[in-house]
Amino acid sequence: MIARIRKYFISGLLVWLPVWITLLVIKFLVDILSKSLLLLPHEYQPDVLLGFHVPGVGVIITVLVIFFTGVLVANFVGRRLVALGDAIVGRIPLVRTIYTGVKQVTQTLFTPGGQSFRKVLLVEYPCEGIWSIAFQTGEVSKEIEGLVKGDPMVSYFIPTTPNPTSGFLMMAPRSRVKEIDMSVDQALKFVISLGVVQPGMQTSDKKTKQTKQIR
Repeated sequence: MIARIRKYFISGLLVWLPVWITLLVIKFLVDILSKSLLLLPHEYQPDVLLGFHVPGVGVIITVLVIFFTGVLVANFVGRRLVALGDAIVGRIPLVRTIYTGVKQVTQTLFTPGGQSFRKVLLVEYPCEGIWSIAFQTGEVSKEIEGLVKGDPMVSYFIPTTPNPTSGFLMMAPRSRVKEIDMSVDQALKFVISLGVVQPGMQTSDKKTKQTKQIR
């Protein structure tokens, strides 16, 4: 009796837990995008203009602003405006350091053809003989390589489990890391699931369909 109750409970948990986590993530993203409306003066906010709250309007407005900003900076005039804004921000102490660093990171991550977070590595961490999943973030500068005096080095990010947004930045000779045939999506699923979701695993629905086809 206890075993059957436990089986039913786990079956229900397997259905509702992914739904619940997905809804939490979506709510988190929607809340962040909706807060962009707080940048508008109070009298120009949609809730004030319409007289009632419209769920999701902040997300729509934010997406539209990002899209049309991309359209603007894709032409000559837009690029000149961005360059002018960068020059102004570059004259402000402290702000320029943060802004320049964030801009370089975003350009590196989202530029097509970039190598950051495109390769999944296997590295020895936290000690020799213990292996961890890592993402290559780039090549190490010649100045650092000159101090170490060894093979060409790479920098990589080791994510923590189950929250891959935190982790450790490491540098090591290229010969000390192993590049593995795994996509970034597969590696993230592996980390977030505490190693339960192995690369190449299929869902039960796919397995069922394949079994039916074989029969």
